[in-house]
Amino acid sequence: MKAVVITEFGGPEVLKIRDYPTPEIYGDQVLIEVKAAGLNRADVSQREGKYPAPEGVPADILGLEVAGTIVKCGPDVVDFTVGDRVCALLAGGGYAEYVGVREGQCLPIPGDMSFAEAASLPETVFTVWSNVFQRGSLKPEETLLIHGGNSGIGITGIQIAHALGSKVIVTVGTDEKGKKCLELGADSYINYKTQNFETELQKEGVDVILDMIGGDYLSKNINILKPEGRLVHINSVGGSRVDLDIAKVMTKRLTITGSTLRSREYEFKKQLAKEIQQNVWPLVEAKKFKPVIFKTFSFDDAAEAHRSLEDGSHTGKIILVR
Repeated sequence: MKAVVITEFGGPEVLKIRDYPTPEIYGDQVLIEVKAAGLNRADVSQREGKYPAPEGVPADILGLEVAGTIVKCGPDVVDFTVGDRVCALLAGGGYAEYVGVREGQCLPIPGDMSFAEAASLPETVFTVWSNVFQRGSLKPEETLLIHGGNSGIGITGIQIAHALGSKVIVTVGTDEKGKKCLELGADSYINYKTQNFETELQKEGVDVILDMIGGDYLSKNINILKPEGRLVHINSVGGSRVDLDIAKVMTKRLTITGSTLRSREYEFKKQLAKEIQQNVWPLVEAKKFKPVIFKTFSFDDAAEAHRSLEDGSHTGKIILVR
């Protein structure tokens, strides 16, 4: 098969099309003929040598989410058959013609959704459901603050939380991005380049915060959380070493938590997929949640797709298609 391979650690130019062995499947795995693959910030980190693939995953092929058609099933597969259109969460290997994955990490593509749209869902939907609704326990009528509202995670969190009856506030870097978030269901936005989100939200307060920044955002987040508030970290691009006022955490009875998804055990991902199919897929089918694609690139243009991702001007997902 053909695959987009990291030829060495570095910039987008290190991504090249190469011949690669087609995965052998066994047990409860399915072999997916990949029609589209989503790009994520983790791909950039891995390409730069800062985020190694877990054991057992191709170290030189990026890609955490794909959509395509099942062309082969292992002997223990029970939920899917050859010909099924699926999207899947991966630990890597998605920038390729074929990928093998255990069936519990797959979901049927809803309705007539395109492969490109479906490929934009797994990484963000799994992450949002796990962190906002499981760890953050967001409830209807509560207020959710999402840092980075225009990101893939952000646009997913906005739509699901809005559809389930919560108020959503986002931080963004431009008013244009903020207005796009409003169109997706956000109730308001804060331009962090011209406004201080702590000052803006100090009086109102929020119940749950989804934070991918860390660093000096921590103290500001704690200050605006309501009593019993929940702060959930999914990244720390602003720094992972922080000062924490424990007294405020105790006084307000706050919960500070966080998670990573890629290295989680299979049974966790399988159960998460079941909850998503039960709780999120009906929103997709009812058109209350829709994928947002910023731009598509061919697999041959993976390097250019990475440049677009790193540019940071996009709202929505960037997808490789064949």
